Amino acid sequence: MEVLSFFLAPFCMLAILSGIHCYLGLHVLKREIIFIDLSLAQISALGASIGLLLHYEHHSLQAYALGFVATLLASGLFAWMRKHEKVISQEVVIGTMFAFASAAIILVVDQLAHGAEHIKESLVGKILWVTWDKVFITGAIYLLVGGIHYTFREQFFALSEGRLERKHFYWDFIFYALFGLVITCSTGTVGILLVFTLLIVPASIGKLFYQSLKARLLFGWFFSIAIGSIGFLVSYLFDLPAGAVIVLLFSLSLCLSLLGK
Repeated sequence: MEVLSFFLAPFCMLAILSGIHCYLGLHVLKREIIFIDLSLAQISALGASIGLLLHYEHHSLQAYALGFVATLLASGLFAWMRKHEKVISQEVVIGTMFAFASAAIILVVDQLAHGAEHIKESLVGKILWVTWDKVFITGAIYLLVGGIHYTFREQFFALSEGRLERKHFYWDFIFYALFGLVITCSTGTVGILLVFTLLIVPASIGKLFYQSLKARLLFGWFFSIAIGSIGFLVSYLFDLPAGAVIVLLFSLSLCLSLLGK
C-alpha cells in the first residue's frame, strides 16, 4: 500500500500530461513540425536555467515565469516565420532555435555549481517526486488550455490543416503561446525527452491504426497511461530513473507498432 500511495501522484500527473499532449500531438503531426515541442521545451529550459543563474529556486514561480516568457518570444517568432515558409522552411527555424537554446543552456549552467545535475534533470525530469500541489496546479492549467482549444477547435484545426484563410498570425501566435505554456509546465516536471515522446509517439501510433481524430485521441491517452504504468513498475523493480525508462518503452512501442503494421 505504501508503494501504491507513493506512485499515485506521479500516475495522476502522467494521466493529465497524456491527455493534453496526445491532443497537441495531433496538431503537431498535421502541421508537420515534429520538432517544435523539442525546440520549445529546450527554450523553456533555457529560461529556467537563467532563473537559476539569477538565484531563483529550481521550481519557483519566477523560474517558471522566465521559461514561459522565453517560449512566448519563440512563439511570436514561429508564428511570424510561418508567413515566410516559401522563403525559408519553418523546420529550419525550429531546428536553429533548438540548437541556440541548447548551446545557451550549456553556457549558463557552466556558471552553476550543479550544472551537470541541472542538465540531467531538464532532460529526464523527476516525475516520481511530483507533489499533489503540483498535480492540482498542472491539472488546472491544462484544463484551461483544453477549454480554450475546445472553444476554438474549428479555428485551430483549420489552421493546422491549412484551411484558415484569415488572421494566420493571430491564431498561430495563440496556438504557439498555449503550446508554450503546456511545454513550460511539463518540462519542469517530466523533462524534455518525455515531453517530446508524449507528444509524438502516441499520436503517431494512433495515426497508424485509426482514421478518426477521436479514436486517435482516446487511443493515445489510454496507450500513454498503460506504457507509463509499466515504466513506473520497471523503475521500481530495478531502481531506475522513471523518466528514462518510460521514454525507452515508448520508443520501443513505436518500433513494434511499425513492424506490426
